[in-house]
Amino acid sequence: MRLLFPVLILILFYGQITAQKQVLVFHETQGYYHKSIPKGIKTIRNLGKQHDFEVLSTDDSNIFIKDRMEDIDLVIFLNTTGDVLNMREQMAFKDYIQAGGNFFGIHSAADTEYEWAWYGKLVGAYFKNHPPPGRAKIKLVNKDNPMVSHLPETWVRTDEWYNYYNLQDDIEVLLNLEESSYKGGENGDFHPIAWYKETGYGGVSIYTGGGHTAKSFTEALFREHLLRSILFALKSEHSIKP
Repeated sequence: MRLLFPVLILILFYGQITAQKQVLVFHETQGYYHKSIPKGIKTIRNLGKQHDFEVLSTDDSNIFIKDRMEDIDLVIFLNTTGDVLNMREQMAFKDYIQAGGNFFGIHSAADTEYEWAWYGKLVGAYFKNHPPPGRAKIKLVNKDNPMVSHLPETWVRTDEWYNYYNLQDDIEVLLNLEESSYKGGENGDFHPIAWYKETGYGGVSIYTGGGHTAKSFTEALFREHLLRSILFALKSEHSIKP
């Protein structure tokens, strides 16, 4: 009987550990390397410590093996560029999404895997080009969505503003760039800069165009946007775990 109490404590403690959500930050680059990547990783790690999710990070695509992905609740592509996944890794990532996994692309996640159409559909668009970084106005489109409900109706900030192509019809737009507020926009009145969609497999795909500069990850409103997007993906109705 004396062993019962310690065993119960271990069971309860182990249960708390295994219940913690697992977030993978993937940041491999085969093209342009964003100097903001280390700051982004640090920011997401700090958010995890503050909000009880574990953050793993790697720039090694070998992580995309089925056995390694089974415990991952959310995959974040943080400023990835170029062709980062081979065919085997692509299939493992696709299997992960089709098993109910979640995806969050930050900035140049849209500048990744151009030859893999399935990935482009998952993200929601591909990067086309961009003008020099500058100040722009962002219109809050879906003020009821928790990922952006903390933002003002017009959000003014400085970043590198992407133009996109192959914008998918099934995205739910959260934020839209006002091209009249800066030079170099090419998408017109419909210029989403943050969006999401259901994957159709029980998970969610989220994208935000911010995050080019290291300073982005020190901005309170942008950090909150990242946090809320992560927590949105980790909600039980989207999670890969039952």
